Amino acid sequence: MKNSKFVINKLTQLFEKGLVSSKDLTNEIITILKSKRDEIVFRMKLTSKDEFDVLSKRVENLEKIISRSKQTKKKTKQAKKS
Repeated sequence: MKNSKFVINKLTQLFEKGLVSSKDLTNEIITILKSKRDEIVFRMKLTSKDEFDVLSKRVENLEKIISRSKQTKKKTKQAKKS
């Protein structure tokens, strides 16, 4: 319940600020979720701060690679068989 109130409060703050565009809204939601994820990992003390920074950079690089590969898959077309 506490987490849902947190998310709802963040969303209402976004609307108050005037973020109307869907891209702005999605970027802001992703940023909120990433910060919440980071907070949970720090609370659990799974890794040290340095290790976490390195791992988060690796994850960001992998996300970029995945997004690039999705874009290239959309652009490729199947050749017709004769």
